[in-house]
Amino acid sequence: MKLRKLITVLFIGLFFSLYAQQEDANKILEKSLSQAKKENKNVLLIFHASWCGWCKKMEKNLNSDAVKPLIDKNYIPTYVSVQERGENIKKYENPNGQDLMNKYQGKEAGLPFWVMLDAKGNVLDNSFDKNKENIGCPASPEEVYEFRDKLQKTSSLTASQLQTIYDNFVQKKS
Repeated sequence: MKLRKLITVLFIGLFFSLYAQQEDANKILEKSLSQAKKENKNVLLIFHASWCGWCKKMEKNLNSDAVKPLIDKNYIPTYVSVQERGENIKKYENPNGQDLMNKYQGKEAGLPFWVMLDAKGNVLDNSFDKNKENIGCPASPEEVYEFRDKLQKTSSLTASQLQTIYDNFVQKKS
């Protein structure tokens, strides 16, 4: 009898852990803003999806050995999964993520879409360029220059550090 109860409890626990939703996007942002206040930083809020190749490239560039320490010194990088497909909706998508993205004018932006926020949650800048197009993961020299300019305006990164980020992001043509 005890073994049956144990198996039932384990099965129920496994079932709920497999089908548990991801953390609510608003809670994720709330935690990041709180951390930003404590550390006197801004938040780099990035909306992405598991299927998005440009999202993966953005994350890879931000987490490269050369860029990660520079970003981490100035921002709380925060990822919210949106627009997942099929089974990945349950697996990866953050509830209320799309609503949060829409709040920051990213409804039609495409992915990745990012927003730079101060510790109070005020928008400092976003991934729209001067033509109101989403640069997403910047790759061309023009896009990366625009990203670099936005970083310069919202951080204490030096010219040398900004150049390191530029060099890491710009897509080299072979």
